[in-house]
Amino acid sequence: MLSERDEHFYLLMEKLVRAMTGTERFDKYAILRAVGELCKEFNVSKAVSEFYQSITFEKQNKGETIIGYEDGNMGDVILCERIHTKSMAIIKGTFVMSKDAPPLSEEVESKLRLIIRMLLSFISRYRLEGVVEKFTFYDDTGYRNVRSFLRYLEQLNEENALGGHTAIYYNLRHYTLINRDIGRSAGDIAMRNFFEMIENIINGRGIVCRVGGDNFVAAFEDQLLDDILTLLKGTPVVYDNLNGKRIMLSGSTGVFRMPEGYSFDTPGDIMDRILSSSQAAKLGGKDSVVFFDENMEIGKEKRMQVQQFFPNAIANEEFRVFYQPKIDIVTGELAGAEALCRWFKDGKIIPPLDFIPILEQNTDICQLDFYMLDHVCKDIRRWLDSGRKVVRISVNFSRKHMMDVDLLENIIRIIDSNDVPHEYIEIELTETTTDVEFRDLKRVVSNLQQKGIYTSVDDFGMGYSSLNLIRDIPWNVLKVDRSFLPVDNDSSESTRSVMFRYVVAMAKDLGLECVAEGVETTNQVKVLRDNNCVFAQGFLFDKPLPLDEFEQRMDKHFYKIDAE
Repeated sequence: MLSERDEHFYLLMEKLVRAMTGTERFDKYAILRAVGELCKEFNVSKAVSEFYQSITFEKQNKGETIIGYEDGNMGDVILCERIHTKSMAIIKGTFVMSKDAPPLSEEVESKLRLIIRMLLSFISRYRLEGVVEKFTFYDDTGYRNVRSFLRYLEQLNEENALGGHTAIYYNLRHYTLINRDIGRSAGDIAMRNFFEMIENIINGRGIVCRVGGDNFVAAFEDQLLDDILTLLKGTPVVYDNLNGKRIMLSGSTGVFRMPEGYSFDTPGDIMDRILSSSQAAKLGGKDSVVFFDENMEIGKEKRMQVQQFFPNAIANEEFRVFYQPKIDIVTGELAGAEALCRWFKDGKIIPPLDFIPILEQNTDICQLDFYMLDHVCKDIRRWLDSGRKVVRISVNFSRKHMMDVDLLENIIRIIDSNDVPHEYIEIELTETTTDVEFRDLKRVVSNLQQKGIYTSVDDFGMGYSSLNLIRDIPWNVLKVDRSFLPVDNDSSESTRSVMFRYVVAMAKDLGLECVAEGVETTNQVKVLRDNNCVFAQGFLFDKPLPLDEFEQRMDKHFYKIDAE
């Protein structure tokens, strides 16, 4: 039979257990009250718990200390327990007893150890729940992650409360360049401050989370949309808190407004809508905000169809090479050609804009580029064998190849397997948009040059740091984007005319072959001649030609050149 004191002890322990194991959530204040009563029961003057994330933090005294009970009486430590958890955390519990308290009996010490171990076990479990919450719903920099976003949507869906809410997906524009300009550390501060500006607008009426990198999602009440879009269209953000330095930030934003009564089968339905509209905003130039509509679902189906049909299209050789001639406008001679892809499916031509951007979304475009190079090489070999006067052919390669460490070997293998002399191949690459891609581009071009393969930069002036591009990379050919080419109503002193004149002069001074793209009028030919730009490509001479028609042009070899 239990003594009255034992009964009282177990009654207090029951209170402590109930406080720590509530069905909804533990009661912190009930725990502290139960600990206080137990301490009084055993003349403990102070109860302390300590939590450290690691042994290193423990040594540095970087942790959290909670005083569970204290009666003001100074004393000595009578009991100390230390747990080293599997997650490498350290949890300590300490009981202090006043100096005038009687010595501990074995029975009392045993009960105190039971109390302290229960407390440490609870702290360990509670902290584990916090760690699980942190690693599941937050990223390693402290932002709520996409799981937090999906959980929030599921809660709204469960409550039939999605109607009247808006979801957005936004990408911070040109953030790689911003990091380059102000430094990654300052860039992180600017990103955090921008995030907090949006969070302050939402103010508990929604959620904003980071998907990864400079991509974010949010869901909030409709009434907040205008204020948030105003921010996302461009706002100055502090990145140096000490000196108040600011930078302009904006986002490419996809928006989905949920109508009344809206519900979903899976929160991925909403993610698909805001992601597709965000991608449209990213590709839309100045239109940095795009609202989802049902036509985007059609676009998604089209994208899936292209990706589904692509493997068979490659296997069945549905892709054909068309050649657009490059002309020497001084002699009228055929000087080369650009290989362009056309897809013939079920007797119809699928326009390049209907499949190239889709293949660019993954590595399918790389497979198509190699396919095109192989077919160009087969044509060149056949022309050489038949005695034709062969010209150099340029083949477009996507920036997706830049990270391929085996790119050079793959290009050489295709060219050499077709027994084509390297000087007949030109690899055409577009400008990069980031400094990281710039370094990869330099590596690729340098390696191709060493193997005697020509390289050209396409759409010059449209990408990242164009002057660095031609200063630091050993190109053979510079293709001037049509946006630089003066039109017929431009004066010789117009901005376009001046820029074209200096781009051509700079290319020639650097020893680069210069090709003007998009030549459509005889007046433009005169402009090229006046500026000593010898090579031209455009509809004035020829559109992209199927193989048999291009071979006729090769045999003829000369064009009649008229210039006003």
